Amino acid sequence: MKKVVMALSGGMDSTCLLMHYLAKNYEVLCVSYNYGQKHSVELERAASTVRYCQEKGYSLQHHIVDLSSALSLFDSALTSPDQEVPRGHYEEAQMKQTVVPNRNAIFASILYGFAISEAKRTHTSVVLALGVHSGDHEIYPDCRPEFYTALQTAFEIGNWDSELIEFDLPYLHGNKTSILRDAIHTTEILGLDFDTVLTNTITSYNPDEFGRSSGESGSDVERILAFHEIGRKDPIEYQKPWENVLRNALQIAAEFEEGDSQ
Repeated sequence: MKKVVMALSGGMDSTCLLMHYLAKNYEVLCVSYNYGQKHSVELERAASTVRYCQEKGYSLQHHIVDLSSALSLFDSALTSPDQEVPRGHYEEAQMKQTVVPNRNAIFASILYGFAISEAKRTHTSVVLALGVHSGDHEIYPDCRPEFYTALQTAFEIGNWDSELIEFDLPYLHGNKTSILRDAIHTTEILGLDFDTVLTNTITSYNPDEFGRSSGESGSDVERILAFHEIGRKDPIEYQKPWENVLRNALQIAAEFEEGDSQ
């Protein structure tokens, strides 16, 4: 069986990525990161997804890596208690406050070391996968294609046995809408319930104490609009009814487009 090492944040993109590889009959080794994020409920959602898949007979492992001490040194609205997570459209300048410096480089470096170790232990090649996509490129410089090209080159130069590792970023040129459409297809192949899988995710950077999404952060708005585009209601629980959060997301998107055209 082919093997993939991937980051599973508990968010929508990485959960859909998990479905993508299970549908391709991969054995999946998932790594989640506790980096002191305010939306740490995503780790619980990741664990719920893993349990659901295992109960359905699929082969996967789940490892949680604690980076909270190291990343507490970094400046970001996602980790700093004295900063509020901004609300609004995902591409607005204020959303840059949600960047965690060098986060994806750190995550990918750990994944690469794990993948090489697993390849050497099992004498097989291993795929390293991340769920980054084009919708992130505007805000997150460590989601750009040229970043991963450079990172892969650096990892290959800096490691023995790098020929055993293949980078795969299947969503890199897609967006949240195309990711959801892929998940509809893959969950059907796997015999899994799409709504159950997506209920076990969270995209919000500022959920409440019950783990309910605000529907107002940039990541929320992007997700809500993607579900609207595929003609489905998001199965997760928001702090307000779906009709309200959808209306708000559509208004934010319209205001952004109007401002962008001026």
